[in-house]
Amino acid sequence: MPKISNDWLGAIGDEFQKPYYLDLRQFLKGEYRARRIYPAADDIFNAFHFTPLSKVKVLLLGQDPYHGENQAIGSSFSVPPGQDIPPSLVNIYKELHDDLGCFVPNNGHLKKWSDEGVLLLNTVLTVRAHQANSHQGKGWEQFTDAVISAVNGLDRPVVYFLWGRPAQSKRYMLDNPKHLVLEAPHPSPLSAHRGFFGCRHFSKANEFLTENGASAVDWQIEDI
Repeated sequence: MPKISNDWLGAIGDEFQKPYYLDLRQFLKGEYRARRIYPAADDIFNAFHFTPLSKVKVLLLGQDPYHGENQAIGSSFSVPPGQDIPPSLVNIYKELHDDLGCFVPNNGHLKKWSDEGVLLLNTVLTVRAHQANSHQGKGWEQFTDAVISAVNGLDRPVVYFLWGRPAQSKRYMLDNPKHLVLEAPHPSPLSAHRGFFGCRHFSKANEFLTENGASAVDWQIEDI
């Protein structure tokens, strides 16, 4: 479980020495020995490796990793090339098409978004195979709250996508007047029709960023 080595270390490095995190680490060692856990241990912190704090323009907050085989890669909503596009991401692509005219790609690999400055963060970073939410309440929430606080402290425009109630429960932490918070129902097929479709968060984010002197995000995921 490699630690973070880029500029995130200065913002959240102290978390790795706190009692809750040391307890979490021991818990995870036992879990990875005894069970099938996703993502692979070396991929847990990929969201931070892919998007340094200095590059964050958008924070897209998910809940916990995909719990199916060969899906979770340490970035919320993203799957490896060659894997089926999960239903929630299918709906994200539909909204992106309707909002900005992006074509729907043939894959769900969102590394380009990470490179563009979109922090694909889950509130919980690990999960047991086929057991959604199985690592909730073990300490990850405290760690990712520290991440959210670090982003909230940035003295430049940042946009937050809070989709669904778990993400929106973090709204109280976001009090920086230089930032924009966008909320909508989760893109899951169970809730997307309740207001995710038509939310236009992608264009709203780009308008806010450009109006405040930052570059827009290129949301188009290319075919592989």
